[in-house]
Amino acid sequence: MSSSYPVGPATIALTLGDITGFAAEAIANAANPRLAGGAGVDGAIHRAAGPELLNACRLVRQTLPGGLLPAGRALATPAYRLPARYVIHCVGPDYAREGEAGTWPLLAACYQNALEVCRRLQVGSVAFPSIGTGHYGCPLDGAARTALSAVRGELARQPSPARVTFVLFDPPTLEAYRRAAEALASAGP
Repeated sequence: MSSSYPVGPATIALTLGDITGFAAEAIANAANPRLAGGAGVDGAIHRAAGPELLNACRLVRQTLPGGLLPAGRALATPAYRLPARYVIHCVGPDYAREGEAGTWPLLAACYQNALEVCRRLQVGSVAFPSIGTGHYGCPLDGAARTALSAVRGELARQPSPARVTFVLFDPPTLEAYRRAAEALASAGP
């Protein structure tokens, strides 16, 4: 139940699954600003990575202004017990706080900044969850459209990492991403 979409020499793939078991060089985490673990994808990644991830996040937090990673930003830590080398922590926008106009640019920035981190680390493959659509309440269709558009635009500009996979937890989320990907593909470059 997966789909692939070429972007120059790179590929965007969509698949149903659990990101904590997905084999990629990096996996992205839908983190909270305190990098403290939590519910949903964030909690699952922290549990699977082990307590070392939380310790690494505590150290990173000490370097951040106010101890918080702002929405739209991304940074990396080791992945510890996950089948990846790195976790790219991305803080999505809170839809209730940001509203329609503020949400989508911040969400796009999450993906753009995460891909930039991947390039600096020379990562060839990265897996993303659907950032912002859980606790932060971003509408699924808008989040899928924004995520895929941002990733496609970045890969068209610089085709690295070579493989970007959206590992989506349930069929409705996968279907929303598939609809958005098909709409982008039919719109052309």
